[in-house]
Amino acid sequence: MANKIRVYGKAQNRTCLGIMHAYMTMFPHATLDDIRKSFPNSINPDKGTDEIFIPAEEKGTDANWDGYFKNEDELLTMGDGQKVSVVKMWTKPSFQRAIEQAKLYDIEIAQFDPAEKGFGKKGSFYLEFLNGYVPPQPEEEKKKKRVIPLWLWLLLGAALLGLLAWLALGNKKAEPEVKEKIVEKKVVVEKEVVVHDTVFVEQIEEIEKNFNAAQFEQGKADLNDDAKLALHDLAKVLTRNPELKLSIEGHTSKEGTEAVNQKLSEARAQAAVDFLVNKEGIDPQRLQAKGFGSSKPLSQDSLEVNRRTEFVILEK
Repeated sequence: MANKIRVYGKAQNRTCLGIMHAYMTMFPHATLDDIRKSFPNSINPDKGTDEIFIPAEEKGTDANWDGYFKNEDELLTMGDGQKVSVVKMWTKPSFQRAIEQAKLYDIEIAQFDPAEKGFGKKGSFYLEFLNGYVPPQPEEEKKKKRVIPLWLWLLLGAALLGLLAWLALGNKKAEPEVKEKIVEKKVVVEKEVVVHDTVFVEQIEEIEKNFNAAQFEQGKADLNDDAKLALHDLAKVLTRNPELKLSIEGHTSKEGTEAVNQKLSEARAQAAVDFLVNKEGIDPQRLQAKGFGSSKPLSQDSLEVNRRTEFVILEK
């Protein structure tokens, strides 16, 4: 059977966290008992605590021990709504056992690369759906989408009856007064979006550093796993800030011909945009790709500094 989800990870404990999130994506009805059976404590004997998974409110076996992932975006949400924390301690043998266990559920792991110093404040992971796989939705979410609450039907009915009554009993003499009141209350609002001097500017700058640290292979525009992780973090910023638009701009050093460098810089910028659109679901209208070849060097001495991709915030 073909695998359905691939987990890209940076740091083995974060990769294990990604495996558990992939499992819950595939089995959204699973409970705490279910995931404990699927990934039993025996696969991680060195975890330093009794359980791999605990209810989030327990905060670990010791209030002073930071042994579980506890941030809101790290928690697992069970099928019954319970929030669950995953243990942080994963030795290399336990990590390998987790990978083998994940294979039982059609989850594969991209080539693992240990976290390096300077790669953000912590490791990261993201999930890629394979072979056209579409994850199921929890039954509650399906019901929310297809069922209109009774109270809303009643409210709509009352509003309709009120409208019919107003049309039937309307007083023409009162009409000018009503129009006048409406005109008096009319307010024109112009929305102005200022994208500079906001918190996501620093976030994007840090992500840009991580993306450039990943580096492209010489003469190629293929994204490696580290570059994809950085773009996954960029997609989170874009999702949280729907008014934000970016120009992704590629630059090369002066090695090679001008024509080749121009084409390569355009291809690298487009590769980043394509990943954000096709893999992360970002609206393509919010992104543009540009290539400048070697026409805008930052340094006359360092070729490496000039090989870069810039994430430029566009003003509305």
